[in-house]
Amino acid sequence: MGIKIIGVGKIKEKYFTAAVGEYTKRMQRFGGLNIVEVKDEPAPDNMSETEITHVKDKEADKILSKIKEDDFVVTLEILGEEYSSEKLAAKIKELQTYGKSSIVFVIGGSNGLGDAVLNRSNLAVSFGRFTLPHQLMRVVLSEQIYRAFMINSGSTYHK
Repeated sequence: MGIKIIGVGKIKEKYFTAAVGEYTKRMQRFGGLNIVEVKDEPAPDNMSETEITHVKDKEADKILSKIKEDDFVVTLEILGEEYSSEKLAAKIKELQTYGKSSIVFVIGGSNGLGDAVLNRSNLAVSFGRFTLPHQLMRVVLSEQIYRAFMINSGSTYHK
């Protein structure tokens, strides 16, 4: 099964890059984890709602260009459904069982996800009501994907 994380913006901190790299390396035994970064749009602090929508729409176009028609798309959204590690593992297992060959997780930019991406989403998942830096969210998501695969393999890593 192919697993991809699409994130808006580049990870700048070496410690975040190293952490994501570690989980990417660990995921090789399960078929790999592909990290795709799309360029974020300039977004000054004092933008109007119209400007914010424009930025999100431009980023959405970039994100959607990286998604295939048959990909199962999971968007990370504050108002999405909260999942435990076990529930995420069960969902991945279910998707594998029913023939999904690729899951794409999407982390939006600082202004969130554009409507086109939200409309393409097959599942909206929340990691809680906290707002986390996008770079840190990639680390957390990478670890949770790895944990899900370890749970599904019967490993004790989860405990």
